[in-house]
Amino acid sequence: MIEVKHLTKRYGGMTAVDDISFVAESGEVVGLLGPNGAGKSTTMNIITGYLGATSGTVVIDGADILESPKAAKSKIGYLPEQPPLYQDMTVRRYLEFIFDLKKVRLPKKEHIAEVMEIVKISDVSERVIKNLSKGYRQRVGFAGALLGNPPVLILDEPTVGLDPKQIIDIRKLIKSLGKKHTIIFSSHVLSEVSAVCDRIVMISSGRIVADAATDALSEEVSGGGILMMEVEGSSAAVREAIGAVEGVKRVTKGGGMNYTVEYESGADVRRGIFNALSKANCPILMMRPGGMSLEESFLKLTEGGED
Repeated sequence: MIEVKHLTKRYGGMTAVDDISFVAESGEVVGLLGPNGAGKSTTMNIITGYLGATSGTVVIDGADILESPKAAKSKIGYLPEQPPLYQDMTVRRYLEFIFDLKKVRLPKKEHIAEVMEIVKISDVSERVIKNLSKGYRQRVGFAGALLGNPPVLILDEPTVGLDPKQIIDIRKLIKSLGKKHTIIFSSHVLSEVSAVCDRIVMISSGRIVADAATDALSEEVSGGGILMMEVEGSSAAVREAIGAVEGVKRVTKGGGMNYTVEYESGADVRRGIFNALSKANCPILMMRPGGMSLEESFLKLTEGGED
């Protein structure tokens, strides 16, 4: 688990991170999302212990990064945007070197073989790193971060520069690792965050502007939820039936048999709408969630922030 409390970082008169607080639970993949210059990398560098904070605390699986840096860092596997690989080493030799550097106490040969199998680089274990593709080099970086089975993984833009197939492979890898690790995944690519993360912490100008489950962010931003519906029957009967359901704020008629239903944040009006329209003898032909896309939510929350 990662606990970030009132984290602040100032450089002279400029505040890069401004009183940020959030928690990433065990087995959760949390996306740190924001435009360039929002404070994502600074926050991640403080979490990993690379930078010191002006104020605030970071606790990694029970260890304070400031008071017990050695214990806290031993629980972190970090993959920066550009993995710091030794290009002239073979994959296996590099992982043996990182194993020794981290002072991992697991059986060396077996553990390295296990990690290589997880990230699917066993077939290139004897190849020199500089001769590998970008995707394979990224996987080698992943393997280095996984050595020692750290409970926490910090991933900074892990798919930058990869081709579409490599991106899909890395997404699947992160999702599978999220079952056993707490993961913070930093990106400004919205499709990446939506595909990989359970929760989104959105930062703009050094401040948290949203913290919600990925599929609930739109509702939080708009202050409520939206259902898109197609209903058979007279417009008056449909609007009257839906409008009487508790939690419904507004019913708007579109073209044909289409309706947009706005409802209060946190409410689940689907069952009530179904029952009301059934009594009114107005069959539901389609019902699906609507609302803002992740892109629209991002633009609304970060509008006016420095790029």
